Amino acid sequence: MTQPTAGPARILLADDHTLVRRGVRLILDSEPDLTVVAEAADGAEAVAQARSLDLDLAVLDIAMPRQTGLQAARELARIRPGLRILMLTMYDNEQYFFEALRAGASGYVLKSVADRDLVEACRAALRDEPFIYPGAETTLVRTYLDSARSGGPIPDRPITEREEEILKLVAEGHSSKEIGDLLVISPKTVERHRANLLQKLGLRDRLELTRYAIRVGLIEP
Repeated sequence: MTQPTAGPARILLADDHTLVRRGVRLILDSEPDLTVVAEAADGAEAVAQARSLDLDLAVLDIAMPRQTGLQAARELARIRPGLRILMLTMYDNEQYFFEALRAGASGYVLKSVADRDLVEACRAALRDEPFIYPGAETTLVRTYLDSARSGGPIPDRPITEREEEILKLVAEGHSSKEIGDLLVISPKTVERHRANLLQKLGLRDRLELTRYAIRVGLIEP
């Protein structure tokens, strides 16, 4: 399990926009107890960095190429269970918020107010405390009350993690062979997953899959 290091907490920052990373890094590096020691431009790169570096905290954008921040968070929670995770996003969206919590994140910070909330969220995560952005409390309570009234739990995601990976890559324009090469599975297996996705989601073709992927935040429009 990762333990906080002596000195400033060591942070991995992942976002596919260079200017965003630069701005966030300035915010974090200006604090004496926080320092960004690595950057990544997508979720897969973030996971690779976390495998090889001594880190205390990963700050992950939700929508990134190749592998989203949510996908990376789920993998990091498996391979580095002591690593604290924060999601950084432009989406004030309750679906992403709950997905982030399910993925193992300690908090969810909106980019629009990162200059106000991010440092506090990082410190809370490093203390192993949750950070809920202002306004999310209402969402949390409303969802809990709706669930309690209906007598059921918060609904699970409609597709599996593997289907989500394939959906993202299909929406990014990769062929079945390219997806198979990236995920180390056969093109036939990719096609089977793709057919399952269309059936599960009630969609007809690649265009509708792409629209769905944009709607749920797997890719940016």
